[in-house]
Amino acid sequence: MTQSAFNPVFSGLPTTIFEVMSKRARETGAINLGQGFPDGPGPRDVLEKAADAVINGWNQYPPMPGLTELRQAVATHYAAHQGVRLDWEQEVMVTSGATEAIAGALMALIRPGDEVILFQPMYDAYLPLVLRAGGVPRFVRLEPPQWRFDEAMLARAFTDKTRVVLLNNPLNPAASVMPREDLELLGRFVEKHDAYVISDEVWEHVVFDAKPHVSLLSIPALRNRTVKIGSAGKIFSLTGWKVGFSCAAPELFRVLTKAHQFLTFTTPPNLQSAVAYGLQKERDYFTAMRADLERSRDRFTKGLMDLGFSVLPSAGTYFVNIDITPLGETDDVDFCMRLVNEHGVAAIPVSAFYAEDAVKTVVRFCFAKGDAVLDGALERLKGVRG
Repeated sequence: MTQSAFNPVFSGLPTTIFEVMSKRARETGAINLGQGFPDGPGPRDVLEKAADAVINGWNQYPPMPGLTELRQAVATHYAAHQGVRLDWEQEVMVTSGATEAIAGALMALIRPGDEVILFQPMYDAYLPLVLRAGGVPRFVRLEPPQWRFDEAMLARAFTDKTRVVLLNNPLNPAASVMPREDLELLGRFVEKHDAYVISDEVWEHVVFDAKPHVSLLSIPALRNRTVKIGSAGKIFSLTGWKVGFSCAAPELFRVLTKAHQFLTFTTPPNLQSAVAYGLQKERDYFTAMRADLERSRDRFTKGLMDLGFSVLPSAGTYFVNIDITPLGETDDVDFCMRLVNEHGVAAIPVSAFYAEDAVKTVVRFCFAKGDAVLDGALERLKGVRG
């Protein structure tokens, strides 16, 4: 049986660089800083709430849009932390992770042949999901060190066929946070072209240096044109739970629910109860979580700089990047393969997050690890510069 017998969007995809690097790390015993998740257990009280809910709570189908307690908690949380007012009944839905929320939103909003603007570098699921939904991608290429777009770049990307913009802010893997003026500029283009935005804001609580997260729902021109997507996995460092949120104005919300009901339909109720509890934690919890990650970022960044690496700014996410150009390197994939094979540290080439015209001189490390893990990686990286 040939590959042509299957869906070409998926059958032709290669093994992801994340699996390649993780597999090589397991084979060689390398320290894996390619993995995009913390190595801690997550907040104990939230875990205990999930355990109690599975023993003493409801374990049959919960309502399709999500448990009332969680939908209300999402609305209350975003009002308190981002100044975004949501009607929990008509504007908040629970999904089985952010990726399902993105897939459902794309399927709900895209008509075959509609153009979808994607900002590169981008989460690797975006392009296959756009193609599967019948969309035609148009790329905006972002570059280090600031990873920003401007009016000319948007003018080239938007056309009379533009239907959806898919945006990740804070941006993984760039570890950048888009300023409000850039989001307002995007809003003017979206409004002019009668388009919609799917705003992947899963890193909204993982921002540093006392900078606030600006949700696209807080941009007036985008309030009724945006699907805001959040992730409990990122908020509570529980990435395996796969509990996400889709928030949108009622007109959009209604079609989102119709797509969701034919994807996962619902999400484990005990996890929903635990997330509802967690979202109501005092502000100090979220401040402390960011401070702990910021300390790890600073510790690892200093270590890299002390070794002579050129470190790019990290304003959010679990990641920090280095520019390998000063090392005389021009291919991040080759560099990462030598790094794992010869020096025992796994990282991710940022070119893997581009579909075309890739930046090939940036390498990503995950710093959301314990001090001993980071120190061990730095010790091994001493040999990279010779």
